[in-house]
Amino acid sequence: MGTVGFNPVDAHKMPTGKPQWKFMHPCWQMLTMQTLRCQVCSGPVRTPLGFIFLAGPKDEDPTQPRIHTNQPPVCPKHARAAAALCPHLERNPMVFLARSAPLYGVHGTLCGLNANNEVHVAAQPKLALPFGHPNIPTMLASQLIRRLSSFRVVGMDELMQELPAKAS
Repeated sequence: MGTVGFNPVDAHKMPTGKPQWKFMHPCWQMLTMQTLRCQVCSGPVRTPLGFIFLAGPKDEDPTQPRIHTNQPPVCPKHARAAAALCPHLERNPMVFLARSAPLYGVHGTLCGLNANNEVHVAAQPKLALPFGHPNIPTMLASQLIRRLSSFRVVGMDELMQELPAKAS
């Protein structure tokens, strides 16, 4: 497991440097997911249409009744920028407009004790563990997961057209 640091900030207390979208800082991911704040600016994300979550065009099956996501939401101001700058979104993300996005669980590494009573990696589950799972106390969490279950899927252009209309 590697270490992660924070970039220096400018005079306006904003992070400097080029975003590395694939490597979101675990603390930033936790804070923005926990508080439902924008992953780019930490501003509010609630809109009249719902919370805006982005996913790559092949990441999720939008016909499923529930989607689990480790990606924090974005605010309307940064939705298009996030789509353009994140290679994973391929400039054509699925936009999930969620009316509700409760915390579901965590993704990470399960730890245990070996014969010498030393902590070791026991497993790295592919799927997130829901809160309340019996293994949660031994999970070294790296990402919070939210469950989207009341949502609709739109394209970026449709989102940008609907936002001003809904606000007026």
